[in-house]
Amino acid sequence: MEPLSPAARRNLRAQAHPLEPVVTVGHHGLTPPVLHEIDVALLAHELIKVRVLGDDRGARAAMLGEVAAALDCAPVQHVGKVLVLWRPNPEKAAARKPAPAKAAAAPAPARRGKPTPVDAVRARRRATSPAWGSTAAPASTGGRRGAARHAATTGAAPAPPRRRRPRDA
Repeated sequence: MEPLSPAARRNLRAQAHPLEPVVTVGHHGLTPPVLHEIDVALLAHELIKVRVLGDDRGARAAMLGEVAAALDCAPVQHVGKVLVLWRPNPEKAAARKPAPAKAAAAPAPARRGKPTPVDAVRARRRATSPAWGSTAAPASTGGRRGAARHAATTGAAPAPPRRRRPRDA
């Protein structure tokens, strides 16, 4: 398998972060049953973590290269005793491909005038905003930031403006 680009490797590391190891390599090392389990896990998940219980870092790095060569997968990361491996599954890749877009799609109609508000809050803001061409008085009359806006809808009087203490000279 061809080596991953740094951007692809970074993306895969981010996707692997919340994953738990699905295969554990014990004191016997990489035996054929362990390689088979890693292969099955790669077919099922594409991106997996493998925990290696050995203490020798060099042996773990060699094990990562050996697994990548034997199973035709890409080594993504080796942190401590955890190895991250990735191999694309062609069946899943074919299922993820979107259907081809229609060539004769009609263009979107041109929008004219003001956009329609999505919800009641935006409608109220646009109705009282001078930027949208409203002649109504703005909802805010000073004071606390949210109090004036909510006072207009509840019928309560707006809060008086806050006054600052004069600074000592």
